[in-house]
Amino acid sequence: MSVDFKEYSHKMEKTLDVLQDNFDAVRAGRANAKVLDRITVEYYGSESQLASVANISSPDARTLVIQPWDAKLLKEIQKAIQCSDLGINPQNDGRVIRLVFPQLTEERRKDLTKQVRKYAEDAKVALRNVRRDAMDFVKALKKKNEVTEDEQKKAEKDLQDLTDKYIKQVDAACAAKEKELMAI
Repeated sequence: MSVDFKEYSHKMEKTLDVLQDNFDAVRAGRANAKVLDRITVEYYGSESQLASVANISSPDARTLVIQPWDAKLLKEIQKAIQCSDLGINPQNDGRVIRLVFPQLTEERRKDLTKQVRKYAEDAKVALRNVRRDAMDFVKALKKKNEVTEDEQKKAEKDLQDLTDKYIKQVDAACAAKEKELMAI
């Protein structure tokens, strides 16, 4: 009998997806609408993502323009952006909100690099937790005599290989994001 790790492999894939979403939210000196994904505004009594209540465009590499579908939302959007960890002061002209992304300073680049490394480390911890859950599953099978000791050892080695593969992907994604941040 061979132990099936599809469920655990899927969980590891999801961890990589979350990591990529986190990396996308880190701005790298040019305007990217993904940095607004975490910002929500109150719209008709419920919290809504900014992208679902406004049109977001990027007229140039350093500017985002947010045009709400309901003009009454301008103040709410402006307040939400100011309260976020974006670090950009929105400019409201009465019709649209402009976000001008300044050139990143060396110090800010280093801070963002630390944040990226923390996201990567959190992803590795999540991968190791999935591996631990899978190891516990294999040990439980062994305890119920559903697998032999040799099959258990092979399954544990396969699981470690799978974990190592995903950790390499995390390291590669982290290195790519750091390179992007440090490029001037």
